[in-house]
Parts: sequence; structure tokens; C-alpha cells
Amino acid sequence: MSKKIPMRQCVGCREMKGKKEMLRIIKTPEGEILLDATGKKNGRGAYICQDRECLKKAVRTKGLERSLKTAVPEDVIKNLEKEMEAVATG
Repeated sequence: MSKKIPMRQCVGCREMKGKKEMLRIIKTPEGEILLDATGKKNGRGAYICQDRECLKKAVRTKGLERSLKTAVPEDVIKNLEKEMEAVATG
């Protein structure tokens, strides 16, 4: 019997994909918004494709804000974009 792959929905494009191929963005209990590369940090998580367009779409449609139940400041979004590029290239 094959092992079940955990699926998550991207807050940008709304597509279902395997948890491993997505990035997790979390809001920590302290209210900080971070990219969770390990997928194991504490906090409210939202999943997004490893694609800048999905991040832009998630911001535009407020999907990220809805998932994290908080407003996402512009500087945090810029940091997420930088981190996404680092993860994509590295």
C-alpha cells in the first residue's frame, strides 16, 4: 500500500499540491510572519507554491491575510519574496 501524500492548498492559485513541494508561511505566537522552510515551526501556517506569481496573487486576493488571520505588512511581503528566491536558487 502506498503512503498517503499530505496535500495542501496554495493561498495564491488555490491549487492542491503535495505539502513537500510548497512553502509554508507562518504567523508565530508573537505575531511575526516568517517563511518556515522546515515546516515544523509553531504558529498558524499558510501554504504557497514556490512561485512569485502565487505570492503576488495571494497578496492581491488577500488569501495570505485570510489564512494567517492578520494583515501582512509590505516589508514582510518583500522579505518573503527575497526568502523565496533564496530557497528557489539554493
